[in-house]
Amino acid sequence: MIHPNLDSAPSPWHSGERALQEHYGVAEQMDRVGRRVIRDYMPDQHRTFFGQLPFVLVGAVDNSGAVWASILEGAPGFITSPDPRTLRLRAMLPEGDPVSDRLVAGAAVGLLGIELHTRRRNRMNGKIANSTQFAFDVTVEHSFGNCPQYIHPRHLAFVPDRGAAVQSLRAEGLTNEGRAMIAVADTFFVASYVDADGDVARRSVDVSHRGGDAGFVHVSGDVLTIPDFSGNLHFNTLGNLIANPRAGLLFVDFERGDILQLTGRTEVILDGPEVEQFEGAERLWRLTVEKSVLRQGAFSRRQQGGPA
Repeated sequence: MIHPNLDSAPSPWHSGERALQEHYGVAEQMDRVGRRVIRDYMPDQHRTFFGQLPFVLVGAVDNSGAVWASILEGAPGFITSPDPRTLRLRAMLPEGDPVSDRLVAGAAVGLLGIELHTRRRNRMNGKIANSTQFAFDVTVEHSFGNCPQYIHPRHLAFVPDRGAAVQSLRAEGLTNEGRAMIAVADTFFVASYVDADGDVARRSVDVSHRGGDAGFVHVSGDVLTIPDFSGNLHFNTLGNLIANPRAGLLFVDFERGDILQLTGRTEVILDGPEVEQFEGAERLWRLTVEKSVLRQGAFSRRQQGGPA
């Protein structure tokens, strides 16, 4: 629904987000902004945007409480919006994905629609209203757009014949293949979540994009150190990590189609000499990888002609 009086609309921010907004002296400003830009329905342009996408990023939580980011693919049109508060996705995650069995009625999910060649992105967080073997509906709880900042433009093309069957390599911590993939990445996606007041029924999952120069994520053993640059001051991801220090990261090799999924525990570093070592960073966060899944050749699209 559209709230006719923004002052009476509920604040969209939870305690972790508010803590960071207060730390940086923007809480009052962001209270007004949040009530205006974060909706409980999708504008028509968002509904149209999701409908033209060939893939969407999904964040979900497994039975152990670990959160993962995944990619859900289909021919353009596989996502539809029968009404402003519903997205219908006619696809399911493949076997071997860490949360392939969690897209079930009642589960909280985060969705990120992103179009790399235009650098457009929109986010939607909600609950699965119903689910079948081949499709599921998500009811909107939060819907909002993001600016194109830090998105590396890419032209991707569908590759119908990708050769050998997808190989899944599971490990505790990071493998050498995973470290090598992260060391050259300029893009990743991150899923996080909170249970409001510790109530699983009030779980909210979010998935977001992160970008930087190639190699901007520092890797040491099973620990990733990630610079956090100037953004929209929502602090959706870091606010979640303050409240619940779990994250799921997804890296894509856009030339080979490999997908690397990680889950683990986080630490947020707001200031200090370590932050100053990362040029342009306003703060840092770390992920200690507990589990990783490398699915070789799993992504059906490949980069064409190098970054745009």
